[in-house]
Amino acid sequence: MTSSAPRRTVLAAALAAAAGIATPASAATPDALAPRPSRPSRPEGPVDHVDQHAWTTAADWTEGTGRGTRVTHDPRPGVVLARPTGTTTYRDPHTGRTTTWEYATWTSPAHRLRVPSTEAVASWNAHTPAGTWITVELRGRYSDGTRTPWYVMGRWTAGDSDADIRRTSVDGQKDGKSSVSTDTLAIDTPSSGLRLTSYTLRLTLHRKPGTTLTPTVWRLGAMASDVPDRFEVPASEPALVGRELPVPRYSQEIHKGQYPEYDNGGEAWCSPTSSQMVIEYWGRKPTPADLAWVNPSYADPQVCHAARRTFDYQYDGCGNWSFNAAYAATYRDLQGVVTRLASLNDAERLIHAGIPVITSQSFLKTELDGAGYGTAGHLMTVIGFTRTGDVIANDPASPDDHAVRRVYPRRQFENIWLRTKRYDEKGQVRSGTGGVCYLYFPLKSAPSQHRILKELGIL
Repeated sequence: MTSSAPRRTVLAAALAAAAGIATPASAATPDALAPRPSRPSRPEGPVDHVDQHAWTTAADWTEGTGRGTRVTHDPRPGVVLARPTGTTTYRDPHTGRTTTWEYATWTSPAHRLRVPSTEAVASWNAHTPAGTWITVELRGRYSDGTRTPWYVMGRWTAGDSDADIRRTSVDGQKDGKSSVSTDTLAIDTPSSGLRLTSYTLRLTLHRKPGTTLTPTVWRLGAMASDVPDRFEVPASEPALVGRELPVPRYSQEIHKGQYPEYDNGGEAWCSPTSSQMVIEYWGRKPTPADLAWVNPSYADPQVCHAARRTFDYQYDGCGNWSFNAAYAATYRDLQGVVTRLASLNDAERLIHAGIPVITSQSFLKTELDGAGYGTAGHLMTVIGFTRTGDVIANDPASPDDHAVRRVYPRRQFENIWLRTKRYDEKGQVRSGTGGVCYLYFPLKSAPSQHRILKELGIL
């Protein structure tokens, strides 16, 4: 990827498809679920251009430096605010309110990257009761021996009541060598050879003064990567195919015009709609109380809820990758991460183990047969593979829930998802996402799921 600037462009353009939505002719009969045995087409192990690391266990948290925090030894270990080390005044740029907060901090040890990287995206899983919030910061070390400033990767709280700040990314962060665009820290000029060689993460846990409230952070980590620039990616051979997962189908398009204060209404809700589909695949859903604010005449109110709870008030949209993963983890014993995969074979292995894959891609209308639209940035959910290896996707950019299931040509889908360079409709060079995806999975995964997540470097 060439710089952080195209990341903003890709996300901003995800607000709407570039053309009308077509109902796919291929959304008819699912293939048989039995997988066809075949050899893996690549060696097992983490992707060779991605370093995914996280702190999740009590031992992990003990490795860090806490100032006013405490490590919990619950079934799901985490970090909580035990005693405040000070107070800070925060003026919320989105409400104009100035509030004093108590805080404590936890700082990770430096993580040396297996892959000297041009980009980094943080992920966190946390519980943030009303009146609490967290700040996630990252400081990297460059290959020239200097360091980045402490970059804010997100100010997060799950709620948006009067007791809460507004969750937000932070614009304008740069040091002349790297910069942050929404959720992604990127080297400004990768062709210079400059890379990130390590990073440290810092958590600041905030609460209302004089209370015993506390956020709880269960997972904190980052995906760093150095994806080669390419317009075309090598084609993979179908391997573990013929399985389709029963993921619920939700259309973002039926919400067009609803709650425009959240990312211009449903037409822009590809990311939260995809997230909600996978959350419900795992048997979690909002409570009736969570949905009480939604107009009762609206279908699929949980999609409205997901849009509201992923909305980034600075980006003014629901497409913040880190915020979507954090939203998924607000549901009981779910984990959420942002990562990159190397090929559709990795996605096949996840599907074979029962784990859907939410992918991010951009393409012209002519580049993906059956889509009926083009987009500079769109999220959809890979739920299976036909017997011949084509991709079965729940595409929220569909006219209704019934039309969400699509079958896309394997080669086309793989290329638009994994490439880092592309041409737009004017023939200008733009960026691609290089295999970015969200993975959501239970805390206690099945052995086969745990194994593939470990082999791909997620656990």
